[in-house]
Amino acid sequence: MSALAANLVQSVDWLAIAPPTIAAAVGLVVLVADLFVPEARKPLLGWVSVAGLAAAATMLLPLLDGDRATFCVNGTHACSYTADRFTLVIQFLVLGGALLAALLSVTTLKDADRQLPEGEYWCLLLSSAAGAALLPASRDLATLIVALEVASLPAFALVGIRHGDKKSSEAALKFFLSSVTATAVSLMGISFVYATTGTLYLTQVADRIQHVDGQFHTLAQTGVVLTLVGFAFKTAAVPFHFWVPDTYVGAPLPIAAYLSVVGKAVGFTGLILVTVVAFPSYADVWGPALAALAALTMTVGNVGALRQQATRAYSAVRLLAWSSVGQAGYLLVPIAAAAYSNDAERSIGSTVAYALMYAAVNLGAFAVAAVVGRTRTANRITDYRGLYATNPLAALLLAFFLLCLAGLPPGIIGLFAKVTVFSAAVNAGLGWLAVVMAANVVIALFYYLQWTALLFRAPEGESVKHRLPAPLTVAITLTGALGIALSGAPQLVLRFADTGLF
Repeated sequence: MSALAANLVQSVDWLAIAPPTIAAAVGLVVLVADLFVPEARKPLLGWVSVAGLAAAATMLLPLLDGDRATFCVNGTHACSYTADRFTLVIQFLVLGGALLAALLSVTTLKDADRQLPEGEYWCLLLSSAAGAALLPASRDLATLIVALEVASLPAFALVGIRHGDKKSSEAALKFFLSSVTATAVSLMGISFVYATTGTLYLTQVADRIQHVDGQFHTLAQTGVVLTLVGFAFKTAAVPFHFWVPDTYVGAPLPIAAYLSVVGKAVGFTGLILVTVVAFPSYADVWGPALAALAALTMTVGNVGALRQQATRAYSAVRLLAWSSVGQAGYLLVPIAAAAYSNDAERSIGSTVAYALMYAAVNLGAFAVAAVVGRTRTANRITDYRGLYATNPLAALLLAFFLLCLAGLPPGIIGLFAKVTVFSAAVNAGLGWLAVVMAANVVIALFYYLQWTALLFRAPEGESVKHRLPAPLTVAITLTGALGIALSGAPQLVLRFADTGLF
């Protein structure tokens, strides 16, 4: 009995779990403080949340000296939480993305003039960020699903947080129903995997699933496929993408920005962990599936963006939504390539490098959209005509962000990221997928350049000066500086994205 008790008692490495723990703790503090803080002082809650996310990101620095693990089974190498290089890179992306979304939210809540509940908003955002930061460290299927849902459930509420807004409520309901369905399918898959292997730890699953009895082989294969469905949904891969445009339009703009980067990072991280770490022996199942998904996703996303009418209400946000679906297709390419490559770690590094580039420039594009949306609430693409005449800095940075997403100079980091994804596909022998990607890059050039050209045309009618509040200025400056710095030294991204996952 004493041996069993000793096996159950674990010492917790508090430093390893500090980043998600701080985000969750600050979320609770903000929710309780909201009960006592007078209405005039509510904006302080936003700055406390920004400081909490900054503190959580800062706690990544002490973890750089080596891998740490906690919540382990004594006598084995199976751990539920691992703070390795892969974990830290994704946590940096997630917490940095949440911090920038928080900066955008400060201005949005101020402009809403108390129509959005501030305490609930910040608690939900911090809770979602905590779940998203927990996910890359998860090394068993149960913790992975819990982290996925902790990241997702607050996001549903944030999308529908505008009381009495029909568009917001519909978007939240569509997001919720489709996400819950995908999670249920994933849970069924995980139950099949557990039934055939007798464990939930990823490394043990990888060992045992290779030696499943012949009569259970079909059950194990079905479990692998169903488990992938939930993570494919989170990445907005086609055909699980239909919630994206309406959700981005219905949500407050900072939440759309958050979902486009942090939500996507959560899905891709889960996908990497279950495919490359837990199911490497089933590469012949998930490899072709992800390659087909990548081709379908980038094509549908780019065609959807191409079809957006510039004069339609919210066309700028819809274009960014469809663009994010197309970008998800590019992100899937190296994960699919890992199934065919002798160097899976390098393939995964390409996905992480692309995700880092995409996060910086996409958040920057959303930040400029938030600036324009303050005076042009319909946020049409035509509202950006002549932006250079009224806000030269915002116009130049938006042009830079769009060129990065297109992969054109001077957005060298975008070109560099696309080349790494191309090389991952070619090196894995997926030449056909590289050709599909090349065709999609050409399609994307059209709508990115069309929007970019509009920024520098003569404005129609009376030009509107867009004011830049301090939080929006900081967000735009940070993303712009990061994009420009990385365009000057793009090799830093690959060095930083060296995951060390294996």
